[in-house]
Amino acid sequence: MKTKFALIAMSALALAGCENQAGSSGGGGSRDQIRIVGSSTVFPFAKAVSENFVNMGSFKAPVLESTGTGAGMSLFCSGVGADTPDIENASRRMKASEFELCQKNGVTDIVEINIGIDGIAVAQSNEGPSFSLTPEQIYKAIAAKPFGKENTTKNWSDIDASLPSLPISVYGPPSTSGTRDALTELIMEVGCKTDPETKALKDSNKDEYEAICHEIRTDGPYLDTGENDNLIVQKLKSNPNAVGIFGYSFLEENLDTVRGITISGVKPAYDAIASGEYPGARPLYIYVKKQHVGVIPGIQEFVTEFINAGTRDGYLVKAGLIASPDATRESMKEAAKTLPLLTKDVLK
Repeated sequence: MKTKFALIAMSALALAGCENQAGSSGGGGSRDQIRIVGSSTVFPFAKAVSENFVNMGSFKAPVLESTGTGAGMSLFCSGVGADTPDIENASRRMKASEFELCQKNGVTDIVEINIGIDGIAVAQSNEGPSFSLTPEQIYKAIAAKPFGKENTTKNWSDIDASLPSLPISVYGPPSTSGTRDALTELIMEVGCKTDPETKALKDSNKDEYEAICHEIRTDGPYLDTGENDNLIVQKLKSNPNAVGIFGYSFLEENLDTVRGITISGVKPAYDAIASGEYPGARPLYIYVKKQHVGVIPGIQEFVTEFINAGTRDGYLVKAGLIASPDATRESMKEAAKTLPLLTKDVLK
């Protein structure tokens, strides 16, 4: 009986220890501010929410870091405790491999919240020559090995005679960015699959398929500009013949100097992205470490504010976010209350 009691007591102590991890950084100490890392695309939305959140008067301003989605996932999944982030901003869905990393490091309770929709805008300076593109043309311009052959194209006209005889110069996101992941999945892969033989590789040789369809050239025409979409806008201003790839919200904020390039006959615009008609439409997320909820103050309240701010007439939509469909938003309101756990089976 004494042994049984001792085991119960030890189990209770272990559980208490788990609950206290979020308030301790191993060597002691705690945190009274939410810490958020992740996507540069979601960053301005999270910043706007943070400003309104602190104005409510009950909580301190969250600490925000624009690390890129991939790097943010690594930080988020590094463990539980005050020295790890509470929330991850993401411009694409968590990968199954990232979920596994979280589980391995003790981040066992993850909540996924869809905050709205964004579009991957392909844009150019208002001073540059106007032209439209297709996913296949973009793929041929920036892929390392389009359809399995080394990319030797120099000018847009090398791809299609109807395009300008100008050097291919594309400013885009780095490999750590969720925007880059969405670019490869929503645009490059679509263009890659226009070739039947390459498309068939997805079933017969997935690694080769992904190398051909996803890898971006490194010989100059594609220019990695880091986790700073505003920098791409500045590059387009100084180089009117260049093309930039970034989140739709940055396009909307800078329409006085840049314009969206029509993709497959559809312009990057609010209604086209909201309906899914625009090829580069994508959902945006935040991921919440549920083990920190109730330990680090204000997390659940912050999530609720994020969802409320993303309605069609909310301040995030005025800042460039595309509101999720009503049914999605209602389910996210419920998720903010109940904090349901994410499971691996829904991830790729």
